[in-house]
Amino acid sequence: MEAGLTLTPQMAIVLALIAFTVVMFALEWIRADIVALLVLVALGVANLVPTEQIFDGFAGNAVMAILATMILGAGLDRTGVLSKAASFILRLSRGMEQRLLLVLCALTGAMSAFMQNPALTALFLPVVSRISSRTGLPLSRLLLPMACCIILGGTTTMVGNSPQILLNDLISSVNRNLPPGADTIEPIGMFTVAPVGLVLLAFGLAYFALYWRRIEPRREERTGVTPSRTESYFAATYGIEGEVIELLVTADSPLVGQSIGELEARADTPLILAIRNGEEARLAPPADQMVWVGTVLGVLGPREPVASWAGAAGLRVLPGLRNFGDLFNPSRAGIAEAVVPPASRYVGQKVGDLRLRKRSNISVLAVNRGDRIFRDDIRQVQVRAGDTLVFHGFWKDLANAAEDHDFVVVTDYPKDEERPHRLWHALFFFALAIGLALFSDLKLPVALLVGAVGMLLTGVLSMDEAYKAIGWKTVFLMACLIPLGWATDATGAAAWVAQELLRAVGDVHPVVLQAALALLTSFFAQVMSNVGATVLMVPLAVNVALAANAGPTEFALVVALSASNNFVSMSNPVMAIIAGPGGYRAADLWRAGGPLSLAYVLIVLVMVNLIF
Repeated sequence: MEAGLTLTPQMAIVLALIAFTVVMFALEWIRADIVALLVLVALGVANLVPTEQIFDGFAGNAVMAILATMILGAGLDRTGVLSKAASFILRLSRGMEQRLLLVLCALTGAMSAFMQNPALTALFLPVVSRISSRTGLPLSRLLLPMACCIILGGTTTMVGNSPQILLNDLISSVNRNLPPGADTIEPIGMFTVAPVGLVLLAFGLAYFALYWRRIEPRREERTGVTPSRTESYFAATYGIEGEVIELLVTADSPLVGQSIGELEARADTPLILAIRNGEEARLAPPADQMVWVGTVLGVLGPREPVASWAGAAGLRVLPGLRNFGDLFNPSRAGIAEAVVPPASRYVGQKVGDLRLRKRSNISVLAVNRGDRIFRDDIRQVQVRAGDTLVFHGFWKDLANAAEDHDFVVVTDYPKDEERPHRLWHALFFFALAIGLALFSDLKLPVALLVGAVGMLLTGVLSMDEAYKAIGWKTVFLMACLIPLGWATDATGAAAWVAQELLRAVGDVHPVVLQAALALLTSFFAQVMSNVGATVLMVPLAVNVALAANAGPTEFALVVALSASNNFVSMSNPVMAIIAGPGGYRAADLWRAGGPLSLAYVLIVLVMVNLIF
């Protein structure tokens, strides 16, 4: 590195943008994707990245690889591969709880090497729900170990998680700006990091096998949560109980001329699940649906309180389900839970503004947020990442709405859209993609896209389903932040920070520098996305290595692996997805994830320096 680098205006702007990004991601005052777009625009306006390169992140290898892995994962799910996993896990466990946990964690950890971690977690939620229903084991005992092993298993290849997919693109950028005489950094191979990842996963399996029962949540309200389609579960957890009762609106009713929204604003109104006006009957009546003489309402609640409310409202209780019997057939409709992931468009919006009844024909009955459950005036509740929403509607409508990835359904429910006859097509093209990535000269995104296109051509997925399978917010976030990493290196900001860091710490062993960078990256991973942490820290790590006359490859790997070291924060989508269904509090995540995070850093430092 050049001696005596001075801070230039361009460096200062880049460092200011980095600080802005970290603060905004941590405080969440602005949506993460908007922050990323602001940074991209600022880089272009300040000419910190050439105009012809400013949008290259959208066509980068990392972005295309992530698109392909999302499509491949959706193809496996659509053909029922993951549904068969529940039976496979139960068969191998032979009824033994500890073996069940070990098989579940080992299987998901192995699969996470080839699938995006958040996508795999979302796909396995219903699988674990089915296992929980069959065995009686609470979800809180299964989800956190599984989630941690998915994160650990994702470190075994260069396609398992976003930081490692990004690494080679960032290395290419660093190579363009290396000082004269410096050796270029070789790209990291598909399984180069496998020894590190396998040791991490093995440690995670041993950790949960030996210590999980000592540190798992033991509060009664946590261990009883098992989302199945049973009346007892929703009654105990949400107070949603009773039966569906039909009520006829008479001419004397004061409700005539009111909307469903006005009825629901009253605290004593039971849950209104269906309405019939004339010959038209439907579930999830929208808020602006009007009530007239002769309207039939389908409400849920205990018979006596409902009858009392009906009498006061001038409604007549009808015998049986003459109008809605077919609508409430359990094979067609029911109640389900769904978790809101961090990338959801629902985050920050009020339940009423989502207009789910009008758009998707599903009702929101309750919102579960940690220790709070919202039932009253639910339309005014603002949705947050990690919230669990309780839906009622047709299973088909629920499945269609879930394809937008704004929520992840936890409850196991009937799905007619699976294509088991395409199972072998999906497996063949998945194996082909991995084989090409391993044994051919094709670049990783091209190899993965071969498998994705094969699934599309053979009918495993339709093109529309492929579009819906892609987490566009993740893609957009990565594509917008990649140029920030380029600017950090190209302007010399990373080199200047490395210079000042080495001046501050003096002459220390490279492993000490790696440990400091690993801990700093792990901290950034807690307060911002793992993508952001990787983009910011890889150029810095390489420049620190060059200044210290150490190996830049080792430093880059330590940082990329450390960006996945987040087992305690909701900024990790994997943890955000499982926290609600598992009923975990922040203290639960810290108790289990804190020691694991420290061991993670130690294992990464030891293994990287042993191998490279």
